[in-house]
Amino acid sequence: MITVEEAEKIILAQTVDYGAEIVPFELALGRVLAENIKADRDLPPFNRVTMDGIAVSYEAIESGISTFRIKATQAAGDEPVDIEEHTECVEIMTGAMLPESTNTVIRYEDLELRAGLATLVTNEIRRGQNIHYKGKDKKQDDLVAAVGELVTPAIISLLASVGEAELRVKKLPRVVILSSGNELVEVDQDPGPFQIRRSNNYTVKAVLKEHGLEADMLHLPDDKEIIKKQLQICLENYDTILLSGGISMGKFDHIPKALQELTVNQLFHKVQQRPGKPFWFGKHQNGQLVFAFPGNPVATFMCLHRYFLPWLHASLGVKEKPVLRAVLSQRLSFHFPLKYFLQVKLHYNEYCQLMAVPVEGNGSGDFANLADTDAFMELPVEKNEFKRGEVFRIWKF
Repeated sequence: MITVEEAEKIILAQTVDYGAEIVPFELALGRVLAENIKADRDLPPFNRVTMDGIAVSYEAIESGISTFRIKATQAAGDEPVDIEEHTECVEIMTGAMLPESTNTVIRYEDLELRAGLATLVTNEIRRGQNIHYKGKDKKQDDLVAAVGELVTPAIISLLASVGEAELRVKKLPRVVILSSGNELVEVDQDPGPFQIRRSNNYTVKAVLKEHGLEADMLHLPDDKEIIKKQLQICLENYDTILLSGGISMGKFDHIPKALQELTVNQLFHKVQQRPGKPFWFGKHQNGQLVFAFPGNPVATFMCLHRYFLPWLHASLGVKEKPVLRAVLSQRLSFHFPLKYFLQVKLHYNEYCQLMAVPVEGNGSGDFANLADTDAFMELPVEKNEFKRGEVFRIWKF
């Protein structure tokens, strides 16, 4: 049995670069950029009006002019209309290009409009107000998004604004999720008194989808010949296999032996942790990786977040994020020589500290408890007593 740190090191030593591909920008949400994106022109590309009102020359304000004749009305997208006299103004809308002959925008709320004239009703006017100046956000050729960044809705907006209709993103591994066990039936079936519905595979699939990865699913019965045959097919068609169940010490846990016969080298089996102690990890001679998680729902869920997602992000070159930590809200005892991944509910206290409230369930089979929690808190193996106020790493989900 190895430590959590040793397991993490072994897994991260097996990161794989799957290359890159071109996708339409609107389909890139959740993907990882494989190229730097630069501004094709200044952002904004012109002096942009930020309030509906009138555009004037501030020199007119300085000279005491308070009533302006409206020369024209300019909407966003219209060609700018210049004024010729300080007593003139242009009625102008948000998003319009500021005429070069003006330098200040006065909002409607500070005006009285009557008979083609706009009269100030306030003295609080500043030169250059209500204008978003050209190049204020980014200059042409400035970097707007870098290799390794996750494409978020904000990045999608930037990509559209700089004309990147297509972009290069990191290729995702081909992943299949395998569940196993004769006690499992499909979601739409009525289970017998000794059966339960499959849920682990759907949970894993949902988590992966949140990270931009669409995985296939397959169920294995407790039949060693069928297991070996199906594993062989999966090894030929996928880069990564995620297994849930069938790797412990039971008489029907045929998966480790089948993997060995299929030349998948075991890199470790069993980790000094709770939940998820029977976790198995291996690599096929052709490079395919197998993450075999214990069948208990909480164990699968924890191992997925603690091991697979960090491996996936490392393989895709995702920029590392700061380690998250929280404050334990109450005293806790754990008398096992294992690293404990405690389920916690997170909240901020009045001092803006991130607090972790333990929500102890009924063991690693208590998947209902996951709906009431936000994260796993990683408690060190070398301690048995954990005091209120101590700070430990968390894994949010």
